Amino acid sequence: MAVQGSEKSSRRGRRSTTMDGMPLNDMPWWRWRANVRSALHMLSDPVFQQECWLAGREGYGDVTDAVYRLVEDTWLDNWSAGKYVGTVFRDSGEAALVDVVVLRVLRIMHQVGADAPSSAYLAHQGWPEAVQAAREAHVRLAAGDGENPDVPPHSLAVLELATGY
Repeated sequence: MAVQGSEKSSRRGRRSTTMDGMPLNDMPWWRWRANVRSALHMLSDPVFQQECWLAGREGYGDVTDAVYRLVEDTWLDNWSAGKYVGTVFRDSGEAALVDVVVLRVLRIMHQVGADAPSSAYLAHQGWPEAVQAAREAHVRLAAGDGENPDVPPHSLAVLELATGY
């Protein structure tokens, strides 16, 4: 991913070590949830994708950045979101919806390439289903947090302010 200007990417370096298969990570669960929610929000909003990702608007990353935010710290590319019920996710319903999104976007990412331009993701035949799955998960998590799912996604700078990370 090409990071424009002073824009920060949510991608990080090396992953933390593990204990009994679970990552030892200094990121508390609420930061994980904020990152997952941010990614789901961006992945679920086709208008945002056109106006920000395809237009190259600074401050919002790209599709690959959102996918990494969804899976990087949570390790959802290695196991089910069900492992995080009671911490990152409120219940198995939230976790199941997130699992569907993870599988769909990772499948697309592996087919188009991790650093493919946003246009390659959005042109993929499976993208509309990934967007729909992300929308369902985003609405469920936003409702669980008492927030309006229909406001536009926040920039990565706002996410950083909210999480301090």
